[in-house]
Amino acid sequence: MRLLGKSAVVFAALLILASCGNSAPIITGDVVGCNHIALIDHPAQVITPDCLDNSKGVNIAAIKGPAIINVWGSWCTPCKKEMPFFSEFFATMDPQIQLIGVDVEEKRPEDGRMFARTHGILWPNLYDSDGSTRKYFGMGVPVTWFIDGDGKVLYKKIGPFNSVEELRTMTFKYFGLRG
Repeated sequence: MRLLGKSAVVFAALLILASCGNSAPIITGDVVGCNHIALIDHPAQVITPDCLDNSKGVNIAAIKGPAIINVWGSWCTPCKKEMPFFSEFFATMDPQIQLIGVDVEEKRPEDGRMFARTHGILWPNLYDSDGSTRKYFGMGVPVTWFIDGDGKVLYKKIGPFNSVEELRTMTFKYFGLRG
């Protein structure tokens, strides 16, 4: 009897310890290559950061829309707060839209890669290792650009999105497509 009682206590303790773990869902993303980003011919500028996955980057001034370009950094608190909205948006957006990230001002590229994996990023991301995109995007993050089919900037949102609905509304406003 005594052994049975001790076993029950040990079993109960194990159950309690197991239930104390983090029950929050794990959000998994990936570091996606940039080789499928659609580009226009003959852009006015040439600014070609690397791809976050270490593959060849693309000229950001040649990105063909409809495209949404989100500029972020893993160190940026507002970027962290808006990323779940982009993840939800990406899962349901119109396939005609390109969603592209640009990781800026990282100490190490691995910081951006880890951010992509832990924040549900499943779209291609460029990596600005030398600040070359500043002359195109300006300073400060997050900033999100809406680009038309000719590569023309339709709108530049400075600051974070506060909901997936806000992102969807702007997508419909500028592209006439669902987000």
